Amino acid sequence: MIPSPRKPQLIIFDCDGVLVDSEPLSIQVLLETMASLGLPLTATECYQMFLGRSFASLKRTLRDRFRRELTDQHIEAMRQRLSELYREHLQPIDGIALALEQLTVPSCVASSSFPERISLSLDLTGLSWYFGDHVFSATMVQHGKPAPDLFLYAADRMGVAPQHCVVIEDSPAGIEAAHAASMRAFAFVGGSHAAPAGLRASIAPLGPAAIFDRMAELPALIETLADP
Repeated sequence: MIPSPRKPQLIIFDCDGVLVDSEPLSIQVLLETMASLGLPLTATECYQMFLGRSFASLKRTLRDRFRRELTDQHIEAMRQRLSELYREHLQPIDGIALALEQLTVPSCVASSSFPERISLSLDLTGLSWYFGDHVFSATMVQHGKPAPDLFLYAADRMGVAPQHCVVIEDSPAGIEAAHAASMRAFAFVGGSHAAPAGLRASIAPLGPAAIFDRMAELPALIETLADP
């Protein structure tokens, strides 16, 4: 078997918690919804169960574990509430624009969020320009993270073999999905949710290729993968 070149040919970014500092806003809406369903979960519990996962996974967990049903009405109310919070409070991850400008490798987005939410996030934070239509959602595949489907789909659409991709993720589910797709994974733990979610402790055992908390470090980290 011929080893693959170390230099990546594609950087795949998660969106929430990696490009935009949205996770605390999402958790706020999720906690409100859980309370309305009679499930007074804590933020820590929500991060542990749902961080980085799709709405389909959220619905399945609520049904199987808690015997609660997340209806279309719930989902629409959550979308509207989150849109309000995004428009008022959403910020890009500190240093992400400069990091994107300095990357010498093509990039795309592969997120568990709905396409409309990803577009809103990128538009509000001025990041849409960096990705164009190279944005992929878990709604485009059968299984969301931690299954590899979304990352494999993104790589295929971008015309790059999985072993030549590097994924930038902030959740255990995302790291697991990257590894399942035979991609290297970098764990970003610099979002404002990192401490309350206990990200570093939960991600470290999964063995990502790097763990970093300043997005300004990313271009240099990518360069370390270049062929000597």
